[in-house]
Amino acid sequence: MRFDHQRRLASAILGCGLNRVRITTDPAEQENIFDAITREQIRELIRRNVITKRPEQGVSRGRARIRAAQRRKGRQRGQGTRRGTANARSSSKGQWMGNIRRLRAYLRELRAQGRIDVHTYRRFYRQAKGGMFKSKAHLTQQLQIAGVLKEAAK
Repeated sequence: MRFDHQRRLASAILGCGLNRVRITTDPAEQENIFDAITREQIRELIRRNVITKRPEQGVSRGRARIRAAQRRKGRQRGQGTRRGTANARSSSKGQWMGNIRRLRAYLRELRAQGRIDVHTYRRFYRQAKGGMFKSKAHLTQQLQIAGVLKEAAK
């Protein structure tokens, strides 16, 4: 028996495609299904689980998770994987912004704590803008060498 009409109605009711409509192969129900020609009769068969909706088939994320784990370890980042220029992958401007904001925030923090005075803050702020410090650790080291960094008040 072909249940094309029933399948089409069921797909409209279930809100899925024709291929996701599953009609039971139970011989006892075959006649009931064949006689069901209205939407209400199809709804009744759906309520009785004679007609069901197959689950959606998705794309497995398993391989993607494995690849992401490898990349976290630093693998799969060699020349053969790269598609853009170094600047396209991680822009030099973005790196500069991240670094300068870090340095400026650190200088503000030191000034707020009273570990450096305003004049020192301004001097080192300008030097940071000029690109003198490559990291926060380097800035701290230069402050210590200059002898302007006071111990943290407890």
